[in-house]
Amino acid sequence: MDKAERLIREQWAQSITPELVDYIRIPAKSPHFDPDWARHGYIDEAVEHIARWCREQPIEGLSVEVLRLGERTPVIFMEVPGTVEDTVLLYGHLDKQPEMTGWAEGLGPWEPVIRDGRLYGRGGADDGYAAYASLAAIRALQAEGRPHARFVILIEACEESGSYDLPAYIEHLDERIGTPSLVVCLDSGAGNYEQLWITTSLRGMAAGSLEVDILEEGVHSGYASGIVPSSFRIARQLLSRLEDESTGAILPEGFSVEIPEQRRAQLAAVADALGEGIHQAYPWVEGAGPVGQDSLERLLNRNWRAALAVTGAAGLPDIGSAGNVLRPGTALKLSLRLPPTLDGDRATELMKQVLESDPPYGARVRFVADQSATGWNAPPVADWLDQACQAASRAVFGKAAMYMGEGGTIPFMAMLGESFPESQFLITGVLGPKSNAHGPNEFLHLDYARRLTEVVARVLGAHAGREFDRAA
Repeated sequence: MDKAERLIREQWAQSITPELVDYIRIPAKSPHFDPDWARHGYIDEAVEHIARWCREQPIEGLSVEVLRLGERTPVIFMEVPGTVEDTVLLYGHLDKQPEMTGWAEGLGPWEPVIRDGRLYGRGGADDGYAAYASLAAIRALQAEGRPHARFVILIEACEESGSYDLPAYIEHLDERIGTPSLVVCLDSGAGNYEQLWITTSLRGMAAGSLEVDILEEGVHSGYASGIVPSSFRIARQLLSRLEDESTGAILPEGFSVEIPEQRRAQLAAVADALGEGIHQAYPWVEGAGPVGQDSLERLLNRNWRAALAVTGAAGLPDIGSAGNVLRPGTALKLSLRLPPTLDGDRATELMKQVLESDPPYGARVRFVADQSATGWNAPPVADWLDQACQAASRAVFGKAAMYMGEGGTIPFMAMLGESFPESQFLITGVLGPKSNAHGPNEFLHLDYARRLTEVVARVLGAHAGREFDRAA
């Protein structure tokens, strides 16, 4: 694969990186964060930016289409005919999270900067690089003259909003997609930048807004406090129904699942390999430290246990404008990560029931749910895929591949797992330590992304040459 690797290196240096620099400049926020996305046009701009580059690639038989169903966000759908009778589906997305505050001096979400081999800016790592890397791997495979399956590449524009537009496209494209024997997704994480990391599970999510109102209007705190309960205190009581505030444990049993022994064993191996690097990857303030008694427990917490985050608030004036007033209400944006095998819709219903039942002091309490998402637990890995991944990781990185769960959500994986129960999955990505997707200072590790492209090319080549047993 020497020729393929040289071609991938050249393409990343001369073409892909400059394209990603321009892509980062486009504030293509996902529809949940830009409800007027169609009028603003940034998602369409990002779609056309990536589709144009894809159309220019000298890949034999490549077709590139931008599909639009009604008022839904568009998708890029690509096909490459195969030299063997089989199908591989490659997936990525191009919509982005919002700006977030706290970017370091000289950095920003829409101002790409390359420092020390890292491309900073929103969306490069999550997940703008996926379309480029997928086609670069396919082009390199063809340049080597290797046999390959038919490739179907799907790039959506709604993933950061829960992929709610995607099922319609999957149904629309059902016959054209066919039944892939392998699915490759480049939207996941990495434990370090030194080897291939294969995602074995993804958590789901139940999210929404908790709204607590106790008064019709604000009242002088000296006049009302002690008689009228604070809406914030009521919200805090309600959150304590969900979460043990001293440990972070989610209390209702309906949010827990049995953790498979295989996943425990895989995470134990990751804990041994990464050690304290698991929690040292986070940007702690001085003196702060992690939840959990050891590295394995922290991985289990992140991958297989529910966890609550308050990601936004309303009804709270900024500190400079905060008068001595007992506020009439408080609203909190909640994000509850769910174990991989827990149904997202049922968990959302339970969350609503726990928060709304028997409200303290008779307050008006509402939980307004957002789109829920069910997690994903990978099927058993076929021998050929494990061998291909191990060989590719050793050839490119000099180290074996590792299996690890992720704490985030990729809704498409649950959809595919249900639609294609016999498919194999290679879920991987570039979101390694400190890459900080969704937060400030997000970066794409350019050398790792290039090497991961080489790994994907090798695995795609091995896929075409395998003895595939659909019952495996």
